[in-house]
Amino acid sequence: MAAHANFFDEVNQSFDVAATFTDYPKGLLDQIRCCNSVYRFDFPLRRQDGSIEVIHAWRAEHSHHKLPVKGGIRYSPDVYEEEVMALAALMTYKCAIVDVPFGGAKGGIRIDPARYTVEELERITRRYTHELVKKGFIGPGIDVPAPDYGTGEREMAWIADTYAALNPAQIDAMGCVTGKPVAQGGVSGRREATGRGLYFALREACQQTELMQPLGLSLGLEGKRVVVQGLGNVGYHAAKFCREGGAVLVALAEREGAIFCEAGLNEEAVFQHRKQTGSLLNFPGATNLPSSAAALELPCDVLIPAALEGVFTAENAPRIQARIILEGANGPTTPDADPIFRAKGTLVIPDIYCNAGGVTVSYFEWLKNLSHVRFGRMSKRHEQRNELQMLRAIETATGKRFTEEERAEIAKGPDEADLVNSGLEETMISALHDLLDTRRRHPGVPDLRIAAFLSAIHKVAHTYMQMGIFP
Repeated sequence: MAAHANFFDEVNQSFDVAATFTDYPKGLLDQIRCCNSVYRFDFPLRRQDGSIEVIHAWRAEHSHHKLPVKGGIRYSPDVYEEEVMALAALMTYKCAIVDVPFGGAKGGIRIDPARYTVEELERITRRYTHELVKKGFIGPGIDVPAPDYGTGEREMAWIADTYAALNPAQIDAMGCVTGKPVAQGGVSGRREATGRGLYFALREACQQTELMQPLGLSLGLEGKRVVVQGLGNVGYHAAKFCREGGAVLVALAEREGAIFCEAGLNEEAVFQHRKQTGSLLNFPGATNLPSSAAALELPCDVLIPAALEGVFTAENAPRIQARIILEGANGPTTPDADPIFRAKGTLVIPDIYCNAGGVTVSYFEWLKNLSHVRFGRMSKRHEQRNELQMLRAIETATGKRFTEEERAEIAKGPDEADLVNSGLEETMISALHDLLDTRRRHPGVPDLRIAAFLSAIHKVAHTYMQMGIFP
């Protein structure tokens, strides 16, 4: 914990650099920068062996410039207050960058989920939700949590059920949390959203001559060698979509070690091997690396840190050989590593932009919960008929006849997953071009991270000024 006790300060260091490119009054910048509310609480848990354990928990709401606030809940033995505050701040800036109308928040419970039974985890989660309800730190129009490290659909379903039980007359109760199972108000595509968003961000960046030319890389993702640290939800899906998009997955790293294969790895095969053996080491056809950290220093085109913060420091940054770092985790690069990457010419695509896929699709889920209508339900058949009419017109004009398989593929009408993925793709592409435009308009901005913070500051400041709080 002590190693990352300054995480909130680290986030603010980047904020402060970006703020120098603005002329906003100090009071406005201070308001954007600070963490508005932090709720810290402890509660007892009776373990199955009869012993009593005190559970430490937090919920931080960084910015109320837009409501509700939004942010995941992390279950980790290393979670601490400043980390929760830092992650909440990143959520504020992340939502602003991708134009999702939320303020930033984050939650944390200091436990190792592997040490608890499912029944104990359920009691912890439901008690945590009770505490949030008591203090007004959860609700579809107030604060909407989501999964983060150590949590998933199961925990979000427990939260939704608890909140609904405590608010029986609230018709929008299911909108109190996102990342739920689809059958319980979730949205198709949420589980893989962060990884898919990373892929869209990388694919679009690789199409930009102004980004690829200084690196000596060709345009496009095809053939680029990728290393992924972390085979959890984010890392797995980032690896999957990048591989399917034409990249070569040359190495994967996890806590127990790392594996390398020049010809390329299949993330699903590695995942199944790890599931069966308890380790990704000794995967057939791959070479074991001395440590997980060794994978980070491999020569590659793209390195995706998709685990926890603080991966790149001044100590190891000089040895990183990747030409592109795609930040899947929150805060993987410390402020003292950024100047080293800039000096080396490494392109860092920052976390507050490229891992925003999760909150983007969470926004779609929240909208679905408030509207009580599945995406595509009212338009799918109408669009399918229009597509069939277009196919018939093409057949009449050209004499070509489509097979039934081609008809089914072309004229199927978009379902919920199609619409969600299309919305995510549009969001990630538009946001990248916004960052590039921001950098062009401010020639002194040193990299995309500062451009991202600068874009966020402008958007949050504009909201405050529209509210009449600041002139």
